[in-house]
Amino acid sequence: MSKKAKKRRTPASGDVATNRRARHKFELIERFEAGIQLQGSEVKALREGRAQLNDAYAVVEKGEVWLRGAHIPPYEPASRQNHDPDRPRKLLLHRREIERLIGKTAERGLTLVATRIYFKGPRAKVELALARNKEGRDARREIRDRDVRREIERDYKQRLA
Repeated sequence: MSKKAKKRRTPASGDVATNRRARHKFELIERFEAGIQLQGSEVKALREGRAQLNDAYAVVEKGEVWLRGAHIPPYEPASRQNHDPDRPRKLLLHRREIERLIGKTAERGLTLVATRIYFKGPRAKVELALARNKEGRDARREIRDRDVRREIERDYKQRLA
């Protein structure tokens, strides 16, 4: 397969973009769904499945929640009316949810990480996760546990066969 014909990895059904690295880097404690305020060309780029959430996180500033680090590339046919691909985007949440997030993020070591962007009907949504950074030993323990589970499953399948 040539470089030009290289297939793009498609995200899970219904998802536009997922942040798979978040599960490895963070311990995800609680998840929230938020609307996202977009420009027209951004919506069209999302419908094409073009977005990256690798380093995306949310910040609460002056009573509003903003998504930073999300990359939505320009929509080519829009040419002059295109958007800035890395601009901060406002997230739409109820006032009570924002106040709750302010209290949670004030706790030591908790942050809001964007885990996926998806469409729910005609509206684009962002899934945020309240997360705590994994320490090196936690990540190593998780990898070791996963390897042990794989070995057990492999032995079990061999015994059945």
